[in-house]
Amino acid sequence: MVLGVTGGIAVYKAAELLRRFTEGGYDVTVVPTASALEFVGAPTWEALSGKSVATEVFENITEVPHVRLGQEADLVVVAPATANTLARAAHGLADDLLTNTLLTARCPVVFAPAMHTEMWEHAATQDNVATLRRRGAIVIDPAEGRLTGKDTGKGRLPDPVEIFELCQAVLVRGGVTDLAGRHVAVSAGGTREYLDPVRFLGNRSSGLQGYAIARAAAARGAEVTLVAANVTLPDPAGVKVLRVETTAELHDAMLAAATSADAVVMAAAPADFRPTSVSDAKIKKAVDGSAPTIELAQNADILAELSQHRSRSGQVVVGFAAETGDATGSVLDLARAKLARKGCDLLVVNDVSGGAVFGSTDNEAVILGADGSTTEVPHGSKNVLAQVIVDHIVGRL
Repeated sequence: MVLGVTGGIAVYKAAELLRRFTEGGYDVTVVPTASALEFVGAPTWEALSGKSVATEVFENITEVPHVRLGQEADLVVVAPATANTLARAAHGLADDLLTNTLLTARCPVVFAPAMHTEMWEHAATQDNVATLRRRGAIVIDPAEGRLTGKDTGKGRLPDPVEIFELCQAVLVRGGVTDLAGRHVAVSAGGTREYLDPVRFLGNRSSGLQGYAIARAAAARGAEVTLVAANVTLPDPAGVKVLRVETTAELHDAMLAAATSADAVVMAAAPADFRPTSVSDAKIKKAVDGSAPTIELAQNADILAELSQHRSRSGQVVVGFAAETGDATGSVLDLARAKLARKGCDLLVVNDVSGGAVFGSTDNEAVILGADGSTTEVPHGSKNVLAQVIVDHIVGRL
């Protein structure tokens, strides 16, 4: 792997990314620009990678690094990628070792931009990003938040952990960007229905599976909108995250995101019921030991509404079913009935007997198709299941 680091204030975060790669077993060569070394010096990159670093093509010339590095790499990651670096890459310039490496690379290339908002939004930068994406490079949208000084906006380098996860997802499919130009809307987490200012009805959904799907889609070139219900995970790199609490908020956010989406994945666990009234004050225990009576109303069926009132022709809708089975049928019997009732294209079925799946990094599932297909996904990481789900989406698109 080649890790290119360029001259922005966020370059210090690339040291954490490098550590993730090396601890993950990757053989990493760091290629800094001269300006990057003004922020973080060569000893840091050499100590963390175990290799010497060079910025110019005439260093270690007997090894012809300006050609060899790109030819031998399985992945090239540029993080942070400045506006200047994006421009040089888009225009095919080769004035240092990093840009030469980018020209000779025949492997997947990932850019993680970081810059001030005005620079990211400038028409020149957006044109350069579009050019790189059209050529097959994966350019991650920067995160929003605090920038240098007092500035706040879009332009932060995404969390290094999430860049690492996205790069692993890229490697799984060999850098194939079969969702380029597509918009995927994903929901994740569990909604809360408040009883009073401190109590709520909720569920055990962690959001891990929805986040894995969002990450997998982004790694394959999609524009991804993730609607997160009460999730504390870091934002996936390059994904637009909208945070909600209640089922009503999830409903509105998903219907809005679906209007421009080619695929919609309802991986969140919305509450089926909500209290008909919410107390303004904390509900107190009764002196006589009696418990309050809570009247519930049924929430809207978001998956059924998305499936039955599709905003775009050819839109693929994916639902999830967490089932336990009961006297009326097995897990798959109940899931098949739900698939027919909801009207979605795919239903990912989890057997959650005994609380399985919730909060775990692993999962196993059966994917049922409206066309009668059945795909069993054996026990493994949620990232693996996410890739299988995205494969099914791509096949239907």
